[in-house]
Amino acid sequence: MPQLLVELFSEEIPARMQAQAARDLERMVRDRLAAEGFLPEAIKTFAGPRRLTLVAEGLPAAQADRHEERKGPRVGAPDQAIEGFLRSTGLNREQLTEKDGVYFAHLHKPGRPTPEIVAEMIEAIVRGFPWPKSMTWGTGTLRWVRPVHRILCVFDGEVVPFSIDGIASGDLTEGHRFMGARQSFNARDFDAYQDGLARHFVVLDPEERKERIMDAARTLCFARNFELVEDEGLLDEVAGLAEWPTPILGDMDPAFLDLPPEVIRTSMRVHQRYFAVRDPKTGFLVPHFVTVANIEAEDGGKAIASGNARVLSARLNDARFFWEEDKKVRLADRLEKLKGVTFHAKLGSMADRVARIEKLAAELAPFVRDDGQTAAKAVEAARLCKADLVSGMVGEFPELQGVMGGYYAEHEGLDPEVSDAIRDHYKPQGPSDDVPVQAVAATVALADKLDTLISFFGIDEKPTGSRDPYALRRAALGVIRILLQSRTRLPLRTFVSADLLAFFADRLKVLLREQGQRHDLVDAVFALGDDDIVRIVSRVNALDEFLKTEDGANLLAGYKRAVNILKAEEKKGPLPSGEPVDMAGAPPEEAGLINAIGHMEIESGKALAKEDFAAAMRELAALRAPVDAFFDKVLVNSDVAAERENRLRLLAKVRDAMGRVADFGQVTG
Repeated sequence: MPQLLVELFSEEIPARMQAQAARDLERMVRDRLAAEGFLPEAIKTFAGPRRLTLVAEGLPAAQADRHEERKGPRVGAPDQAIEGFLRSTGLNREQLTEKDGVYFAHLHKPGRPTPEIVAEMIEAIVRGFPWPKSMTWGTGTLRWVRPVHRILCVFDGEVVPFSIDGIASGDLTEGHRFMGARQSFNARDFDAYQDGLARHFVVLDPEERKERIMDAARTLCFARNFELVEDEGLLDEVAGLAEWPTPILGDMDPAFLDLPPEVIRTSMRVHQRYFAVRDPKTGFLVPHFVTVANIEAEDGGKAIASGNARVLSARLNDARFFWEEDKKVRLADRLEKLKGVTFHAKLGSMADRVARIEKLAAELAPFVRDDGQTAAKAVEAARLCKADLVSGMVGEFPELQGVMGGYYAEHEGLDPEVSDAIRDHYKPQGPSDDVPVQAVAATVALADKLDTLISFFGIDEKPTGSRDPYALRRAALGVIRILLQSRTRLPLRTFVSADLLAFFADRLKVLLREQGQRHDLVDAVFALGDDDIVRIVSRVNALDEFLKTEDGANLLAGYKRAVNILKAEEKKGPLPSGEPVDMAGAPPEEAGLINAIGHMEIESGKALAKEDFAAAMRELAALRAPVDAFFDKVLVNSDVAAERENRLRLLAKVRDAMGRVADFGQVTG
């Protein structure tokens, strides 16, 4: 079937916008094609420094005829309503049909040629494209991220004719801005388009550009017995800056290696878009870098490397100045300046925040490690943890907050645990980030994140939908990960409100679901009122393993059967109270379940007291056979009132005993 090829060619598109632009283009084209009754076999988009490209396979040559039955007002409705319906359909009253006292319009829309629909679609998409920032140029009204030069639009080997703000569609595109003898060429299908770009020094696919960068950069480093310091975010960016990416290995002044490695890497990354290089044996940086050029230079990149080295030296000289000046001022002497740094209009200054973190650290420390020293060190680290925000280096490189504080604390000769806590208290900042588990660092990191959560929930700045401007979801996940990895037994309810505790439950569900766990099991455990994350996760894991067994699945079914009977009886009146007894003449299965419940309560209680949740689940498993036998042989709703009441008390006993292990009513399986 025919193929649609579209290229929107412009001045340089910012690298940070390219991936989302490709997704937006695919979504908008897919939605508009679907609205016209088209279901393409495949749609693929590509984004690069100067072009957005889309190819759609399997479109028909023309739209199929469409028939629509549209429901109108009731017969006898006011004339105004009927006339409005007629205007919306383009019919007259005689053309309407009646069914069950309601008017219906039967509309026939003949299909249109696909190129006609495509022309309208592309113009609407271009004019309504959701760029984060856009501009106008010349005398036109079109807004785009950068001035548009060309529009290539070809369907089934033929140009789709249209014009947007004087830019006529065609089959012409161009290759690399500098390389190649002939820049522009014609393309009537995707294969010719992609091959033509490659001949004119353009790699269309961003994933291919990334592979090209990494392969060449690793090879350059390997040839010198070095190792590339890989950086996925930087790779994404440089792949969006060069159409023909060409890595070049450059040299830097070895004297700069006495700077903290994070400073060197950040300066390279932020200012110059360079990759750092290290010695694979020691892990230390070496005086080299990899830059990604957009051309293949005749001299092999020597001039480019030399020029970039000079620029890097200037940047690192600035960094050295900040480093040396910052070391002259103690962290404690910077605290006064935090009073002039606003944290949030409703939450005070950064100094106010530090005071809250310091207080929290003192309260949290005994739960992390109650040894008499952790609290004092954690309080000291908490007091100094934000001091580097007013340093010159962090002013230049905000990404280094915490990291530089750790270096400055180390330079002052502070306790290593304090220095490490200052450095790591922002961690974890993402799902792949390390978690601080050393006691002082874990304490300060918990205090920092809990203060963020408590403070913003306190002023009702909670996440809504996809909106989370203060990264509270990330903070809650950070607290959970620290508690789990440090095995800290923290009673959350002591520190947080009910709505914040529910927020933690939701975040825990997300974390466990990502690990393949069922969210309903988290509900089943949280319903017990527990607020110890470590214990909750242990219970959830044990419950999950139990329910995967045949005994667990069958006992759950028995539990739900018992609960359903009890609910039905509760509608008739209060359930009988008291303990079930072994009644004379009762079936042996009834007595067997009474004995089994009594034994299970004792043994599971011992297991729960020791937090041996696996053992508690094994005790539950022993109930499976007695419960099955009871429901198989015993009639709960006996005609004898005493028997019926005793059996209802027994079912309530089953429900309550199992409920001390988990709320099985929350389990959906």
